[in-house]
Amino acid sequence: MSKQAAAKSMNGSGSMINVSSVASLTPVPSGSLYSGTKSAVDVITRSLALELGPRNIRVNSLAPGLVESEGTRAAGTSEGKFKDFALSRTPLGRVGTPEDIAKVAVFLASDDSGWITGEVLPVGGGARL
Repeated sequence: MSKQAAAKSMNGSGSMINVSSVASLTPVPSGSLYSGTKSAVDVITRSLALELGPRNIRVNSLAPGLVESEGTRAAGTSEGKFKDFALSRTPLGRVGTPEDIAKVAVFLASDDSGWITGEVLPVGGGARL
């Protein structure tokens, strides 16, 4: 769905949530393409917040750390050297779960976050990859 279509469907208020990565904030060696594309999501988030704010539409980005998922299992990043690397830089010392991310997404979608827009929220157990 395009930005215009999404904004139109919100009827003048709402919340858009983009998904980025902590790698956009703290890139890792050999991850330039991934970090760069996630950084682009963050810039788009900030730009859309400026464009859509006057319509009372909030736009934020979630930046998860390593999360156990079908995607990370398929990519091989939920085990082995990358997992060890990520955990060594995650103060809470564990891989995230989809539920960890979902709870923050629900908050960002709710009226409780009504004064938050244009932000990139790291949700990765304190990870600084």
